Amino acid sequence: MIDVVLPVLDEAAAIPWVLARMPSGYRPIVVDNGSGDGSAAVAAAGGATVVAEPRRGFGAACFAGLTAATADVVCFMDCDASLDPADLPLVAGPVVGGEADLVLGARPGAAMAPHARLANRYLARRVAAYTGVRVSDIGPMRAARRTALLGLGLADRRSGWPLEMVLRAAQDGWRVTERAVPYHPRTGKSKVTGTVGGTVRAMLDMRQRLAETRRLIRAEET
Repeated sequence: MIDVVLPVLDEAAAIPWVLARMPSGYRPIVVDNGSGDGSAAVAAAGGATVVAEPRRGFGAACFAGLTAATADVVCFMDCDASLDPADLPLVAGPVVGGEADLVLGARPGAAMAPHARLANRYLARRVAAYTGVRVSDIGPMRAARRTALLGLGLADRRSGWPLEMVLRAAQDGWRVTERAVPYHPRTGKSKVTGTVGGTVRAMLDMRQRLAETRRLIRAEET
């Protein structure tokens, strides 16, 4: 069994499609991050394990799902129907097979909004400059081993969580790679890249993670 953490904030319209597409052997853990549209009830009716995380933040929801998971390998993905759960074996496979420690689902750049595409390009360059790990997308679909992830000591509880995971994993010598996955128009409006305020907050969170990594690198050099 592989656990799949699905952070949710008002995704009732997308949840049935996502759960119906979950591959055999993958257990969905829906983390309700304070939804007001009945997302938790929809997820429970669809057979998902439901965890409540009232503290708002993408990282807070992901961490709550990670601590609730029991499987050796844990996947993460958005629950807005922009990513297809049927592609999870592509991402989890190298981890299960011992070929990689962290695998990211790389979305095609052309399918992303221009500002999201530029932000991803910038972050990927920074990751390569600071750690030597080359990826094309700091995407939300990913897989790693649960115990190892908990050992990273991830601290971000907002939008910097995905980037912090990659940076800390790379610094710890993890084998980080990616697999191409399709990307579809999401159901509903994004709470992050769908608004100017959300995009700005996400970039500030990620810049903080980059600044923290710079400080650690300089401390190691002195």
